Amino acid sequence: GSSRPRMKLPTMDPAYGAVEGGFQKDQSFSSFTPGKRKRLNLVAIFVSLLTPWVLFCSIFAALSFQLHYWSPSAAWSSVAAGLALTGIAAFFARRNQIREQDPSWFTFAALAFFAATVLAAILGDMNYWYNMRPYYDIENINSYPDVNPARERGQQLMDAGRVYFEDGTGLDTSKSMSFKNLDRYCVAPIISGEAPLMSYDFWAVGVNCCGLSANSFRCGEYSNPKAHAGLRLMSEDQRPFFRLAVQQAEAAYNIKANHPLFFYWMQDPVAEIMHYKTTGFAWALAAIAAHFAFNLLCVGGAAFAFSKLAHEF
Repeated sequence: GSSRPRMKLPTMDPAYGAVEGGFQKDQSFSSFTPGKRKRLNLVAIFVSLLTPWVLFCSIFAALSFQLHYWSPSAAWSSVAAGLALTGIAAFFARRNQIREQDPSWFTFAALAFFAATVLAAILGDMNYWYNMRPYYDIENINSYPDVNPARERGQQLMDAGRVYFEDGTGLDTSKSMSFKNLDRYCVAPIISGEAPLMSYDFWAVGVNCCGLSANSFRCGEYSNPKAHAGLRLMSEDQRPFFRLAVQQAEAAYNIKANHPLFFYWMQDPVAEIMHYKTTGFAWALAAIAAHFAFNLLCVGGAAFAFSKLAHEF
């Protein structure tokens, strides 16, 4: 019989997979999309831009704000989660390399996750200790109005965070004292009236703001006539040195300080507390914006480098 023309079957492209109806290698996170012309994988670029930034924001928030204050272990577990993500991305990069698939964006993701985790841990912890921890400490203890240093005793106000003294209260700089241990820890008693007190339990404090002689106390708002309030010293590291300065004052001026409490002397403690809060949130916004810009530059550089590599092979 007559010969019939034979049907031509579809062929496979060894570089990028089969034609229509065929199958191809998994390149969902490859540097390039499949096709005759290699094109950058926009999905991989988008994921690489957002996921490290979201990771940075999450860890930074966990270490900066209330979670760190109430549950430090839970806050630091976010760092462990970030390192785990780094390990997962590195595993997939290695797997693709073994299978002779493109590992580029997985490698970039591992490096970006690691950088985001480390930067967020360092910056978030700094923001917590310098700004948010002092704010939370003061906010979670009591405020006392109309305190008279001649009438009240230190043990009655052990939980004081903000103290507003009665009008007529001021600093007795003639009984100021300092204790030097690398820094100079300065103290001056808070008094009401001219009569000597049975116990000088309220002290204004500062660091490196006084000299060796009496009347050299220059800490806080010492010269502000409207200052009649104190913000409690919360630093556990500094308190022993201020206590030693008070003990020296007791010996030098023949006075008693049975239960000394230490305050930063000022007019408006609320404004000072809010300054800690606003500074902490400003740090957070600046860090989040800076990391996004940094990661954007890194993704752009990686995409450019991967495209150059594609043209060489």
